[in-house]
Amino acid sequence: MNINDKSVLEMLNRLIAIDRLNNNQILQMVNLVSLSNDLNDLRDNLKWESSCTLH
Repeated sequence: MNINDKSVLEMLNRLIAIDRLNNNQILQMVNLVSLSNDLNDLRDNLKWESSCTLH
């Protein structure tokens, strides 16, 4: 996904608000958005990153 796309930015803002993401989660999301194909892929990548940082 292109983080410079207005629709992607709007989607990310909604995701931040709905999921009440903290600063670290927001930074992870920004780093992963360009690697993700869509919202579901982004959420999977965020879950995977979260699980990796816990171990």
